[in-house]
Amino acid sequence: MTALTNRVYLGDNLPILRRLPDASVDLIYIDPPFNTGKVQARKRLKTVRDEAGDRVGFGENSYRTEVLSEQAYADAFSDYEAFLLPRMQEAYRLLTARGSLYFHIDYREVHYCKIMLDRVFGRENFLNEIIWAYDFGGRAKDKWPAKHDNILFYVKNAGDYVFNREAIDREPYMAPGLVGKEKAERGKLPTDTWWHTIVGTNSREKTGYPTQKPVAILERILKASSNPGDLVLDFFAGSGTTGQACLNLGRRFILIDNNPQALEAMRARFEGVADIEWISEGEW
Repeated sequence: MTALTNRVYLGDNLPILRRLPDASVDLIYIDPPFNTGKVQARKRLKTVRDEAGDRVGFGENSYRTEVLSEQAYADAFSDYEAFLLPRMQEAYRLLTARGSLYFHIDYREVHYCKIMLDRVFGRENFLNEIIWAYDFGGRAKDKWPAKHDNILFYVKNAGDYVFNREAIDREPYMAPGLVGKEKAERGKLPTDTWWHTIVGTNSREKTGYPTQKPVAILERILKASSNPGDLVLDFFAGSGTTGQACLNLGRRFILIDNNPQALEAMRARFEGVADIEWISEGEW
């Protein structure tokens, strides 16, 4: 691999990971399927004027809805740990001595995943459970609505790892009157609870791919746990948000996904970016 080339692989991530060299990656972020037992899907719709349409809109005009495209993947595993464990073992092998792993999951599996990662990385190398909290979407009526994801932060060596505290964007104090004018103007460093909205339906970031994450979340992770020029790996790449954050911040990337629809989303997202090598199944 040349120093300047970014790579996008289509295929099963495990055999691809096994081909990558030891201690070659500075930072790994992954957002694996959450094992919800559902099919994750996202439709792109278009509404057009039609007197025989299925809905009424502005000015009492009739409209019909057309489905432009639908992207989906199955999110269910008979043995989730058996699926993840060999991939986490490869992640540990691939990280440099000062490297970090950010593992993005939700409340259903986070406790099982943490125990597994403690075994792979060592409990002493677990640094944080980050709570990404948002306030958008459907709300359960029979329990407290679940409005957060969990991001487990591990390092290869808790005695020596990259953490660029001063590079992290500050945020407003919730009670600025309690800290004084100077501190209030400077803002505070984020804690392990991150309040940030999801990618909205009408957002300019929107790719149409299910479970797309906001680029600002990835930029925060990259600023904190990597340096310009570092190599970042995401082997559940989805719509390529990790790659976009790398392009924004001057990092290199390797992205892997086995869903052809993910590859389509990334090709559209990275259109015009010259230094990306696209590697299809059978070519690696």
